Amino acid sequence: MTTTSMTTTSIQTVRPVAARPVIHTVRDTATMLRRNLRRMRRYPSLTGMLVGLPVVLMLLFVYVFGGTMGAGLDGGSSGTGGRADYANYIVPGILLLTVTGYAQGTALSVAMDMTEGIIARFRTMAIFRPSVLAGHVAGSMIQVMIGVAVVIGVALLVGFRPNATAAEWLAAAGVLAMITFAVTWLSVALGLFAKSPETASNAPMPLVLLPFLGSGFVPTESMPDPVRLFAEYQPFTPVMETIRGLLLGTAIGSSAVLAGAWCVAIALAGYLWARKLYQRDRVR
Repeated sequence: MTTTSMTTTSIQTVRPVAARPVIHTVRDTATMLRRNLRRMRRYPSLTGMLVGLPVVLMLLFVYVFGGTMGAGLDGGSSGTGGRADYANYIVPGILLLTVTGYAQGTALSVAMDMTEGIIARFRTMAIFRPSVLAGHVAGSMIQVMIGVAVVIGVALLVGFRPNATAAEWLAAAGVLAMITFAVTWLSVALGLFAKSPETASNAPMPLVLLPFLGSGFVPTESMPDPVRLFAEYQPFTPVMETIRGLLLGTAIGSSAVLAGAWCVAIALAGYLWARKLYQRDRVR
């Protein structure tokens, strides 16, 4: 065989090998995504609960506390400081509650996979191993975006009146997608870390509390100093302030940069932790 024919044969052999992992990654991740979407359709009560809780809280805060809480705002977004202004104020916090609520469902799904033996079965198959986790992340992000759309629809019905342009809506959606991606990877890691589904369902609970301990429902200026310091420097406050500024035209300041930095840090930490736990469990 000549040198030219040997080189041609080598190229023909290498190209499929180089392309094959990418093809398998996309195909296997899509398969795992379909699996998680089917699970969502199979358990609609779980999805309904995760969407229903933020909606119920929004109705509670707007119609029960809205008049009093709105009067405490600094003039409100329209200068009246009433129930309508409070509805505008709390929607970013409710949207973050929607994101963190789905984190509990993600952690629970991952823990169920790890304890029911399906992961062991997947490992005997010729699939791209990380696609199992990537499928959970992609499926959860789709669920969260559907939930966010439902919450915004209800918010518009109860008096939420954003003045954002189309570009600002897209930017707000991008911020929500970033924090959803970050929180989802963290919840995947928590699901892998948990010893049982019951533990996994409770592990993300601190994430659910963070919007309450930030600027989600009252301005941080109204809080006592120790609480205010925590509220101003915790991860979700700059995210909520960025969304509020984009949708309602309030000042954003450095919140957008801080929100992006927090999203990157949480996503990276969650991904690295999840990968380490998944590989450790595989070695066992």
